[in-house]
Amino acid sequence: MTIETTVQIWREGDQYIAHAMPIDVMSSGATEQAARAALDEALRLFLQTAADAGTLDEILEECGYARNNGTWSSPALLAVERHAIAV
Repeated sequence: MTIETTVQIWREGDQYIAHAMPIDVMSSGATEQAARAALDEALRLFLQTAADAGTLDEILEECGYARNNGTWSSPALLAVERHAIAV
């Protein structure tokens, strides 16, 4: 099975953080590439654990994925924006 995600990567101190959306799984590494690799592994483990528990379909549906002809399609991104809010 192939699951599409949108990945955001940013730096926090000496670590890079990789965040997969809309599944909301994160991991980190010392480089951008290491963060991507760690995120891929975290996603595989998360999805396999959910499949083993019998909750994968429910989780994907809650994240906005849709099943079409046996394949899961990710929700369409409408925008990626950066906002600043004064407080």
